[in-house]
Amino acid sequence: MSMQQQIRDKLANAIACKHLNVINESHMHSAGTESHFKVIVVSEEFAGKRLLQRHREINEILKDELANHIHALAMHTYTPEEFTEHDGEAPQSPNCMGGSKVG
Repeated sequence: MSMQQQIRDKLANAIACKHLNVINESHMHSAGTESHFKVIVVSEEFAGKRLLQRHREINEILKDELANHIHALAMHTYTPEEFTEHDGEAPQSPNCMGGSKVG
């Protein structure tokens, strides 16, 4: 199973998602492996939770993957209302500077 599918499955099983998108952004980085991802998670479960609480929840669900496989994870967590306010879009990820390269 690909890391992308593993992330998708774990999040879908742990959170009642109205929308879930797991994007492999590894091609934008120098590593070239399945190690850089962006997740867009829309759930009513996020209502009343601060951004930090939402991200901690994702981190806990994916703790093994983060410790052993994932180098970078961009998280965009919304309630359905917040996602609608953002026109159903998450921000684009910035281009990678290649690890130790400074802009």
